[in-house]
Amino acid sequence: MLVNVYEPNAEGKSLVEWMKADWRLFSHPRLDVANAKALLCEILDDGEIVRKPFSPSAAYKSEGLVRWETLRDELLYKNRYFLDEALDTNRLRELLSHLLADPLPEVWYRARIMTSDTPYPLGEMGAPPKQYATHGRANPVGIPYLYLGSLPETAAAEVRPHTGEVACVAEFQVLQPLVAVDLRDPRKLVSPFVLGDAGAIGQLRADIPFLEKLGEELTRPVLPRSAAIDYIPSQYLCEFIKKSGYDGVAFRSSVSSGMNLALFSPAKAKGISVRRYNINRVSVDVAPV
Repeated sequence: MLVNVYEPNAEGKSLVEWMKADWRLFSHPRLDVANAKALLCEILDDGEIVRKPFSPSAAYKSEGLVRWETLRDELLYKNRYFLDEALDTNRLRELLSHLLADPLPEVWYRARIMTSDTPYPLGEMGAPPKQYATHGRANPVGIPYLYLGSLPETAAAEVRPHTGEVACVAEFQVLQPLVAVDLRDPRKLVSPFVLGDAGAIGQLRADIPFLEKLGEELTRPVLPRSAAIDYIPSQYLCEFIKKSGYDGVAFRSSVSSGMNLALFSPAKAKGISVRRYNINRVSVDVAPV
């Protein structure tokens, strides 16, 4: 069924190359294209098909990406609560069900920059009270979520420290079970083999760029002066994920190699301890405009 979502095309690529790019199949470091072709030849019992060029079938298209861009524009600049544009929410829920996070670490971290010589106590390292909850990447003002990093340096980097500052970093234990959406790498999570026919597989392949766009929305760097506006699309997305019954969302960190977790209910995490860390160095990467 998976092969059937591709069609012969003299200008295309091999099936192995498409499966590597589209579904992260044959992705083991030691499995190069030649060996992957040999393996696929054995799987399909067809030595010719693995040598022919293919392209994805034009029969499968997705409107999700276009609709998201239109909705994003409306949320930012036109309407905020009573929208003219709408996503296919049933399809979005179905797509999110393919992105269930694998068992996540139980230990996570949250940082605050010290503003005096007195470290923050553990009780002040969680989500802020609702009256002090400002705009966040996932939460609107007044609705506190708990933002956690997978590593102490991830948590510290996310609060944008300066060299020489001291950060209090709290260790949290995330209570189980935790059902979260993982938007870090949708292609790594979605599987064509859980679907029942080639049409569903082809449509899922067409919708993956839409899921990748949603992950980028949560990771995209935002300037503090424009956060109140620029965070609105990702807040809308996270509220939809929350209303769909999930406990949180995992997403890439744009400032470190770790990952982040936004917990919709701060009570799902228990504070364990607090340690202080010196910020020894902050790296800056620049490029000409």
